[in-house]
Amino acid sequence: MKPRLYKFLLVLCAVVLLSGAGQLQNHLNRERVRLGFTPLPNDPTMPPMLALTTQALGGFRGLIANALWIRANDLQLEDKFFELVQLSRWITMLEPRFVQVWVVASWNMSYNISVKFSEPADRWRWVRHGIELLRDDALRYNPDEALIYRELAWHFQHKMGMNLDDAHFYYKGAWAGEMGLVLARDARKFDGHPDFNELLNPQTDEAKARVQALREQYKLDPQKMKEVDDRYGPLDWRLPEAHAIYWAYLGLAKSKPADLITLRRVIYQSMQLSAQRGQLRIAPDGSPYLEPNLDIIPRASEAYEEMGRLEQDSGKRDGIWRAHKNFLKQAVFELYIHNRVTEADKWLKILREKYPDAVAPSTTLTDYAIERAVGEVKDGTQTRITSLVRAFVEQSYLRLVGGEEDEAAAYMQRAQELCDGYTRKTGGSERLRITPLAEIKKQVVDAMLDTTTGLPFEARARLRTALRLPAEGKP
Repeated sequence: MKPRLYKFLLVLCAVVLLSGAGQLQNHLNRERVRLGFTPLPNDPTMPPMLALTTQALGGFRGLIANALWIRANDLQLEDKFFELVQLSRWITMLEPRFVQVWVVASWNMSYNISVKFSEPADRWRWVRHGIELLRDDALRYNPDEALIYRELAWHFQHKMGMNLDDAHFYYKGAWAGEMGLVLARDARKFDGHPDFNELLNPQTDEAKARVQALREQYKLDPQKMKEVDDRYGPLDWRLPEAHAIYWAYLGLAKSKPADLITLRRVIYQSMQLSAQRGQLRIAPDGSPYLEPNLDIIPRASEAYEEMGRLEQDSGKRDGIWRAHKNFLKQAVFELYIHNRVTEADKWLKILREKYPDAVAPSTTLTDYAIERAVGEVKDGTQTRITSLVRAFVEQSYLRLVGGEEDEAAAYMQRAQELCDGYTRKTGGSERLRITPLAEIKKQVVDAMLDTTTGLPFEARARLRTALRLPAEGKP
């Protein structure tokens, strides 16, 4: 074959192959879009290092990320968490759509590194880093990944909301302070319930600045917050449970059917926790304490029922119904000990109707409450015991107002026994401590004697007389 003809055929073959590759590339691009494998958007605010690695390394990014991931696993096993932070950051730059690395990196900061510090402020710094990594970066590049929404909600529900960290009170206080600054004109008077009309239509420069910070710094949409509060509230937005519900709610719209149960579980568990301790109160000395949010019980019950109806898997659905039954049993007890007897009786009837095996037909409301109280002493948690002690103290003072001194003494004795028994059970652990009885008594008295939100004037006068306190004077 002549050299010229040979070269011509080679060129022709190359043209045909390139043309075919171009046609195939169009098909591949459509498939990448359909499967969610598209490149990152052309974001002008993208960090330069991420833009460089995305464009320069091309397909080699995956190979390098795999090697770094193997090394990251080794560091995790060796408890070298600080080195792991930087390595995880490199992996997120190489493969920002690799969801698992975001989850591991945030967990490492919030759970592993934070506990290496003894000072609560230092711990809080790392917990914040973990939350911000998921909220500000992971969701930015993976806005449709249900797992990231679930992990972010779990940080609020578990890391901040539970009492497994010695600094959990500090986390709650720090977060409440931040929310007060962006959700209210006066953070000191903020009761946890935002003025959504103001947030949705800010009129003043101060309100506009707060809404801007709410959207840009905390990634909270006032319209979505209102939707969540209307559906599951009233919520105290200073507390982590409200934010756990918020992020899980957003994730539901992004989820595949297989992912729904984890987000639904976050919602109804956080609703349960909100009923148990969903109101933040500030004592006169400035110290915070939590009280039940019993007004949320109807919405919480509705949330359980909604999740149960929507769940297609029979096993998971049965789990939701069991959780709902346990919630109703606790709700009846909480309402009773907080002197909301009519509501307690109503929910006891609902409990019997929905779950006939939950309570014996012959059991009265009072008998049921006594049985539950015995169970609380045996296996009560920190929040439940505090709530129970406070309720007994309230009942004691209400009996004093009514002139029932023997009953009042009995309630106070039960409160003392609960405090003593819980302290013995926990060995005086600082992490699991409850508010001292003397302080709880002072908080309850202050609340009852409050001239605006407390007892009526005559009842306040009787309580002052019974406790030998100075007279208030006529209004």
